[in-house]
Order: sequence, then C-alpha cells, then structure tokens
Amino acid sequence: MGRFTSPEKGKRLAIEIIIIFGIVSLFGDIMYEGARAVNGPYLKTLGANAALVGLIAGIGEFLGYIVRLASGYFADKTKAYWFFAILGYSFLASVPLLSLTGVWQIAALFMVMERFGKALRAPAKDTILSTATKHIGTGFGFGLHEAMDQLGALLGPLVFTAVFAFGAHGTDLASYKAGYALLWIPFIILMMSLLYAFLRVPDPETLEAIVPKKVEGEVLSKTFWLYTTFSFITTLGFVSWPILSYHYAAKGILSGAEIALFYAIAMAVDGVIAIAIGLLYDHFKKRKDSEHGGLVTLAVIPVVSLLIPLVGFALPSKGAAIAAAILWGIVMGTHETIMKSAIADITPIKKRGTGYGVFNTAYGLALFASSSLMGLLYDVGIQYVIILALAAELIAIPSFLILRKEALKKTTNA
Repeated sequence: MGRFTSPEKGKRLAIEIIIIFGIVSLFGDIMYEGARAVNGPYLKTLGANAALVGLIAGIGEFLGYIVRLASGYFADKTKAYWFFAILGYSFLASVPLLSLTGVWQIAALFMVMERFGKALRAPAKDTILSTATKHIGTGFGFGLHEAMDQLGALLGPLVFTAVFAFGAHGTDLASYKAGYALLWIPFIILMMSLLYAFLRVPDPETLEAIVPKKVEGEVLSKTFWLYTTFSFITTLGFVSWPILSYHYAAKGILSGAEIALFYAIAMAVDGVIAIAIGLLYDHFKKRKDSEHGGLVTLAVIPVVSLLIPLVGFALPSKGAAIAAAILWGIVMGTHETIMKSAIADITPIKKRGTGYGVFNTAYGLALFASSSLMGLLYDVGIQYVIILALAAELIAIPSFLILRKEALKKTTNA
C-alpha cells in the first residue's frame, strides 16, 4: 500500500480525488450538456429531419447504457480502471470536433461517439470514485460529486446562450460552430485534471484497502439484484422531463423560456438534494453500523415519483409546474446519489465495475422503456400515462419492502 498506509493521509488524498473528479464531471457536463441542448437544431441546420434527429439520439442513448455491461466487466477483469476512464473521457473530443463538420452524417457520428465514450468510462470512473468516498462516507462523497456535476449541467447551455446572444457570427450555422469550438477549453482542463488524478492514485484499490471493513465476497449479492430490480421498477414509472415539458408546451401552460427556466430549477434542486440525501444515507449507515443501512433512504423515490404525474399533469397551472419541477429534481438527485453510493457499499471491489455496468444498463433500459411507453400513451390519453406511472410506483413499494427486509437481515448478521 506504500504511501497510502496512513489513514489520515489516505483521507486527505481521498478528498482531493473526489474534488478532482468533481471538476472533471463539471467540465464534462459543460461540454456534453451544453452540446445536447443544441444538437437537435444543429442537425436540422445541417439538413437532418426530425425522424433522423430522434434516431440519432436514440442510438446514442442506447449505446450509452448497453455498452456499460461490457466496459464494467472488462474493467474488473483487467483492473484497468484508469485506462477505461481516460479512454472514455478522451471521446469527449468529439464534441468540439462538431465545429469542423459540414454534413449531418459526420455530426451524427460524433454525437454517438460522445455517448459511447460515456459508456466506456462510467463504470470505471464510478469504481475509482467509490474507493475515495469510503473515507468520508459514500453518500456525502457521491452527493458532493453530483452537486458539482449539476453545476456543469447548468453552465453548459449558457455557453451557447452567450454565443448566440453576444457573438457576431453572421449565421446560425457559424454560431453553432463557434459554440462547439469553445468547448476545447473545458476538454483540455478536464483531461489535465484526469491525468493529475491518475498520477496521484494510480492504483485505486489501495486507497480503499486502508479503510477498515468486513470481509467481502466475490460475487454480486442478493441485495444487489433486489436493489437493481427495485430501481428498474421505480424508474419505469418515472415521468421523464421531455414528456413533462412536451405537456406544458402542448397545453400552453409554459412558454419555451419558462420550460428552460423550470428545468434549471430542477437541476438546482437535484444538486442540493444530492448532498442532503447523501448525508442522510451516511447517517443511516452509521446508525445501523452496516453498509446496507443507508438503503432505507430509497423509500423517497417511489413516494415522490408518485406525486410527479399527479401534480404535473392533473393540475394545469404554473404553480403546479414549479412543484413538479422541484419533485422531479428531488427524484433525480436521490437516484444519482444513492445509486452510486449503494453499489459502492453492496458490491465487493473486485466486482464493482461489473456492478455499476449491470445496474446502469438496467437503469438505462428502464428509462428508455418509460419514455417510449409514456410517449405512446400520451397520444392515446394523458390519463394512461398517469396510470402507468402510479402502477409502477405502487409495485415498487413492495419491491422496496423486500429489499429492506434483506438489507435488515444483512445488518443483523453484520
């Protein structure tokens, strides 16, 4: 373990790594969230139609989750966590490269490459980060990381807002290209930060090794599979923001500017909740003296998710739309923090990349199924969207109780 044998030095280094990865995620989100805000109209400007835009986005999102099964498995198999993380982040170069494209086919390839890169790096990055969060509490560590991540998500679209508002580029196409070109700056900062983190902790397993813990197994536990099942069900009933925003626009409840503002509110709530729920997660772990103790905080997800369609669809007012945005941000902040924290706590280090890959694939498939079904049902009748959401969340409650019972059994036997 070398230089990591001192718990005090290990903790300081862990905090440093968490902050560095927070910076990496902040600048990464500035890049791809900024780009995703305008990728659709950029493709339209290059000559792609709506069907192609939807197909390109769908392929990208599908790859962004399904490839994680393989990347997580091979990251564990080879222990090359940094290789997968650095390679995956290097694919972000495809975002500023969009400034050099002139045809939609090449632009589409770059957009899909960005999602593929995220799939390559996500399990490995989360595994590296999990070894650091063990020193300060997985809930707080991942919550802090999520808050910095969301700051980037807020700042990203502002890059293009500023380019269009203050730039003098003559045409929309020139403005888009100028905005993409600016993203070379965060890319360089991101890659330098990542390289620095690698030099500080070239072998992340040694960082977690100095944290006192109970003996781990070498397989994904029953708790993991119950947790994945619960998350799949509750995500199936989670109303996505595109469906909510489409409803607000279709019914004339909010203007385009107001929809963007309310989304920003949801992102801000996400960041605040991430830290709060992370601290609560760590509190229950400490109180139960068990790595499984924090899973009780998952009760927030189906309960709050139940309220979103009732408030967002059944009450046609701006006040209800604000409330729905806040509720949506609470669920997202809880999902993003607890999912990463829980995998870190209920999977052994030797299987953690695989665990993140399996879980994120299931989560992505649930998001895809939910969005697709709710989009189809919305055209039939909004009441069917509400019924689907309520049915899934009600089924998720007994699923949570089964998970909680298993977690309590682990706590008792600990």
